[in-house]
Amino acid sequence: MKPIVQVSLDLIDMNEAMEMAHTAIRAGVDWLEAGTPFILAEGLHGVKALRKEFPNTPIVADLKTMDGGYLEAEMMAKAGATHVVVMARSHPETIKCVVQAGHDHGVFVMGDNLGCPDMVQGARELEELGCDMVIHHIGFDERRGIAARGERAPNPLDQLKAVVDAVQIPVQAVGGLSLEQAIVSPSYGAPLVVIGAPLAIDADSFSRGAGNVEEVLRKICEAVHGYGDVAVKGEKK
Repeated sequence: MKPIVQVSLDLIDMNEAMEMAHTAIRAGVDWLEAGTPFILAEGLHGVKALRKEFPNTPIVADLKTMDGGYLEAEMMAKAGATHVVVMARSHPETIKCVVQAGHDHGVFVMGDNLGCPDMVQGARELEELGCDMVIHHIGFDERRGIAARGERAPNPLDQLKAVVDAVQIPVQAVGGLSLEQAIVSPSYGAPLVVIGAPLAIDADSFSRGAGNVEEVLRKICEAVHGYGDVAVKGEKK
C-alpha cells in the first residue's frame, strides 16, 4: 500500500487544532487524528467540526476504548470518524464489539498494543479479533518512568519489524519516535506514519533550518510518500 502520513491533533483548544489541521492538509498530510487530548476536551463536537471542515479527509478518533466498545465506536462513526482505536488490553469481547460497530457503520478499527506484556502477541490477537490495522505503541508514562530511573526507554522501532512480520494487516508505530525515526518506519514494513502535533521542531535535526511547521510537514510528507508502495501481506492485489 502507499504510505500514509497522519497528523495527531494532540491539542485541547479547538481553534489551535483547526489551524494545525489546515496546516497539515496544505502540507500534504493524508489523515487527521483527533488525538486523545482533543477528544477529552472537545468530544463528539470536535470530531464533527473536523468532519465539517474537512469533508473528504479520513479522520482517526483515538478513543483508546477499553469498554462499551460498540457504543463508543458507533458514536464516533456517526460524528464523522473513519477510524477508531481500541486497546489490546481491553477484554476480547470489547474488541469484538468495536469490530462489529466498524462493520455496521463503515469505519476501520485500529487495535493498539500499548501495555501488552508481549507486544508481538498483542498485535497477533488484535488481528485475530478482526482489527483492520495495528498500532504498535510505547506509552508516554512508560517511557518517562523508565527514563527517570536512568534506564533506556523502549522505542517502537525495537520490535517494529517483529510486529510487522507477525500480522497480515498494516502497522503504525507510535510513542517517543523522533521525526527522523517516524519517517523511516515504512522501511520496516509499517506504512502508516503518525506525526504528533504540536511538533517538537527544535528537538529534531531533520527539521533544523527547515522553517515553519508547514514546511517541516511538507518535507516529512515528501520523504514518506517517496518510499513508494510498502508491501502488506494481507493486502489484496
